Amino acid sequence: MNSSPPATRRTPSDRRKQLPEEVAAYVRELVITGEVKAGDFLRMEPIAEAVGVSNTPVREGLLLLQSEGFVQLVPRRGFIVAPFTPGDVQDLFWAQARLGGELAARAAKRITPEAIARLEANIEEYERAAEAGDTRSLAELGHLFHRELNLAAGSRRLALLLGTVVKQLPNQFYATIEGQVDNARSEHPLLLDALKNGDTRKARSVFEKHIQGSAARLIETLEKRGMWAEEQQAS
Repeated sequence: MNSSPPATRRTPSDRRKQLPEEVAAYVRELVITGEVKAGDFLRMEPIAEAVGVSNTPVREGLLLLQSEGFVQLVPRRGFIVAPFTPGDVQDLFWAQARLGGELAARAAKRITPEAIARLEANIEEYERAAEAGDTRSLAELGHLFHRELNLAAGSRRLALLLGTVVKQLPNQFYATIEGQVDNARSEHPLLLDALKNGDTRKARSVFEKHIQGSAARLIETLEKRGMWAEEQQAS
C-alpha cells in the first residue's frame, strides 16, 4: 500500500499568487547581475514575454521590488531601476552571514545522522557537477545544501527571516562568479565536519566566512562588468 501523502493540487488562485514572485525573481536577477542599471526604465511588455505572463502580474511583481528597494515608480512614466551599490551587496550578504551563521551553530547541536548523510550526498553531487561544468545543477545543489542546513537548525522563524534576505540575492548567476564554485567545494566539507563534530563555534565561523567571501567575489564580478563604472568616473 502506498503510504505517501497525496500530491497537493495547485489551484488557479495559488498560481496567480506565484506569478508576481516569478516576475520579481526575474527582474532581481537582471538588477543584481548588472543586466539593467540604475535609471533604466523597465518596460512591462518585454518582461511579460520573458516570464510568460500578462502585464498584470508584471506590475504586481515590480511593486514587490519597489518595497524591497530594487525599483522606483516614477508617476506617469513607469518603473525604473533603483541605485544598487557595493554597500547594498555587502549589507545583504552581512545579513545572510549573521542569520545563517546562527542557524549553522544551532544545526551543529541537533543535526541528525540522516541529515548528515544528505549533506554528504549533496557534496558528492556538487563535485560531479563541478567537474562537468554544469552551472545549473551547481546553483540548485548549492541552494539545497543551505536549505538542508537551515532545516537541521530547527528554527523555523529564523529560517523564514533568512529567506527574506536570500531571495534578494542572485541564484543562477552564483555558479558563474569567478571562484564561487571552488569556494563551495572547499568550505561545504569544512562546514559538514563542524556539524558532525557538534562544533557550534566552527560551524558559525565557517559559514560566515563562506558567505562574506561570496559578497567580495560578487562585487568584483560586477565591477568587471562595468556595473558602477559611471559612478566611479563621476567621483
